[in-house]
Amino acid sequence: MHAAILHKTGDQTLDVADVESVSFGPGRVRVKMHKAGVCHSDLSAMSGVLMHPAPFIPGHEGAGEVVEVGEGVTHVKVGDRVIVCWMPPCDKCPSCKAGDGHLCRSGYGNLANPNFRHGGAVIPGMLGAGTFAEEVVIAAYAAIPIPDDVPYDIAALIGCGVTTGIGAALNTAKVRPGSSVVVIGLGGVGISILQGAKVAGAAQILAVDPTANRREWALDFGATDAVAPEDLAEAVKRVTGGFGFDYAFEAVGKPGTLRAAYDATRTGGTVCLVGAGSRTDLTDLSMGELVMTEKKVLPSFYGGDDVRRTYATIIDLWRAGRIDLDSMITHHVPLTGINEAIRQMHTGEALRTVIDIT
Repeated sequence: MHAAILHKTGDQTLDVADVESVSFGPGRVRVKMHKAGVCHSDLSAMSGVLMHPAPFIPGHEGAGEVVEVGEGVTHVKVGDRVIVCWMPPCDKCPSCKAGDGHLCRSGYGNLANPNFRHGGAVIPGMLGAGTFAEEVVIAAYAAIPIPDDVPYDIAALIGCGVTTGIGAALNTAKVRPGSSVVVIGLGGVGISILQGAKVAGAAQILAVDPTANRREWALDFGATDAVAPEDLAEAVKRVTGGFGFDYAFEAVGKPGTLRAAYDATRTGGTVCLVGAGSRTDLTDLSMGELVMTEKKVLPSFYGGDDVRRTYATIIDLWRAGRIDLDSMITHHVPLTGINEAIRQMHTGEALRTVIDIT
């Protein structure tokens, strides 16, 4: 079968090559991939911003059909449609037992079972997934069943970016009706955040991004205003009278944008950090301002709740027409066009690109 391989950390070009799937056995399932989403975290893993052993097959958003189940697997069967979950709750670790299934680190553990072979070497898929492939063998609990009416491309996006963004607004920050919100960074996660804020009933949603077409997309998805970063300070004065927003979401993962989000938040407001940045990037927030302003800084990982529950909530909202996931997909490319999709992500030409695998 074909898969897209990153041979060396720092490369920005993937090699679409023949590989074999390996490691099938008890407690594992084989999934024929239909669609995969290109998420900014894939680019971060390729560049080394997010640490990941290389070589590996990127892709952690994806959906497909179960074609084989290993011994002991009971929650899915052949023919089931599933989301490939890159960080599934194992229901056994201390985080899961404490009710924080979204903080389960099972995805890292799944790297111990590399699921591809190329050129005689066994290599992992990204976080045990590797959805930029025609087929994946994954831990069974990483295959999350979905209803038959959910298209594979929509399901792929729910696998990471949409869940991360909408969950940050609904589960972590718990945006209140009538409140004011600013979202900094308008990729797939940022657009999902503002859709979550809209569902929650926010009255004012300011979208901030340096790319003009992303600001235009934000207005289509529910933002009440959109500005470039250099115009943020003026917008705080114009929209909030200079007091600041009730909620500020950072969806970039950089110290500078966290600083901007913090400064745009009112005294006593909430700053929600969603962007996944480098471990070496340190914030400049001071101990004094953290206490004296009582602004709540809430990091949000993978939607801030058990992903299975958030998946179900998002599907219900999508069915009801409360959120627009279809329009988030601005480009489709075949697996052989993966490098064009990466270029589109870097330039901001695409909001979300879906890889049509099958």
